Amino acid sequence: MKVELETDKCVASGQCVLAAMDVFDQDDDGIAILLKEEISDDRLDDVAVAVAVCPAAALRLVGQ
Repeated sequence: MKVELETDKCVASGQCVLAAMDVFDQDDDGIAILLKEEISDDRLDDVAVAVAVCPAAALRLVGQ
């Protein structure tokens, strides 16, 4: 699985970082940064939560 981030949609809420801090970070303006694109099975649940709680719908999971 992969996670995709549309930074132009990001509203800097930080919910993704709270859900999966090893996959997401924020820049100095609070905009999300993707640390890992490929998501391992053991991190999939947390990343799915991050996708679900993103208020701007800036994240999505895509299968391979």
